[in-house]
Amino acid sequence: MTKTCVIGSGAWGSALACVAARAGHEVVIWGRSPETINEINASHTNSKYLDNLKIEKSITATTDLDQAITGSDIVLLSIPTQTLSSRLDEISKYIGDAILVTCCKGIDRETGKLPAELVMQAFAQNSVGVLSGPSFATDVVANLPTAVTVASQKVSVADSLAGQLSTDIFRCYAATDIKGVELGGALKNVLALAVGAARGMGLGASAEAALMARGFAELQRLALALGAKPETLSGLSGFGDLVLTCSSPQSRNFSYGVAMGSGESLERLKLAEGAHTAGVALKIADEHGIDVPIITAIVNVLDKKTTAREAVHSLLTRPLKRET
Repeated sequence: MTKTCVIGSGAWGSALACVAARAGHEVVIWGRSPETINEINASHTNSKYLDNLKIEKSITATTDLDQAITGSDIVLLSIPTQTLSSRLDEISKYIGDAILVTCCKGIDRETGKLPAELVMQAFAQNSVGVLSGPSFATDVVANLPTAVTVASQKVSVADSLAGQLSTDIFRCYAATDIKGVELGGALKNVLALAVGAARGMGLGASAEAALMARGFAELQRLALALGAKPETLSGLSGFGDLVLTCSSPQSRNFSYGVAMGSGESLERLKLAEGAHTAGVALKIADEHGIDVPIITAIVNVLDKKTTAREAVHSLLTRPLKRET
């Protein structure tokens, strides 16, 4: 039996644990919170993140890294991108020859690296994969149909992971374009802030659609310049994830954008990953001479250099240009 360890006991970590368990794996979740770990073991729920949804009874959870990781064939890294680097040092002594799979979205603010780049740098001898795509944790736990991309530099590893993590409900498509998969997941979060802000300002569905389309053009320009493949960006982990994240209040990034646009206080909200990623994405775009007006506008709003309404006005008054 394949042993799969999930690092991270939040909503997405619990959802991925359910996927692996349904695929027939022995599954252990590692988390820092004794309360959450005890609840998973005792009642098969994770109420802090998933309300009253039940997770698979075969899943066990622990706060002991050694117990969670040792002997694992696959380690799914479901922790925030901004804390990933520090966590890699902790798990290094237990990892063995396991395949490590990043399941987080964003760009590390300190280094400008994507999650898989951080992992490959820390574990040069291990195979590394990426799992990303349009997927809400609650849908996955509820066993609703979902499709994602699973990528690795070696096609054999990508095919193996896709086969091992797929079920009749959770479908994995194999790919080798790690950079494209991760850039799609990171940049769509920034654009979801913009579309959410439009919703918060009540600008209408037409404006939201325009922001999605023009935002996707920015995502493509930037990601292609960094080495992504166009077919990856138009697939599940790019366009597919953008559509989901920009269209539902279930998305933390979209909801954060709604609060930005409606003038609500952001202090009560947990900072969305897109807010972490926006600044470093703009820096990378500037370094490559790439025009990203929507991302620029979001950064200016987050940095309080302008209001959301002023940012919209600046976008609407840009010189007209051909679409392509």
